[in-house]
Amino acid sequence: MNKDDTQGNKGRSARDERLKAALRENLKRRKAQARGRNGMTIVTPDDDKRENDSTRDER
Repeated sequence: MNKDDTQGNKGRSARDERLKAALRENLKRRKAQARGRNGMTIVTPDDDKRENDSTRDER
């Protein structure tokens, strides 16, 4: 085995570990964002118009 081959494998291994850690953190962040979105409701322009119309009637 050549000295360059050994260093190349170590460099690749360290890179792979950093990549794995970054991907793991990215997945955690995306899951947290998805959990946060689950509690939100989507308001369409029609819903918004109905909301405004109902508040005008109450005045």
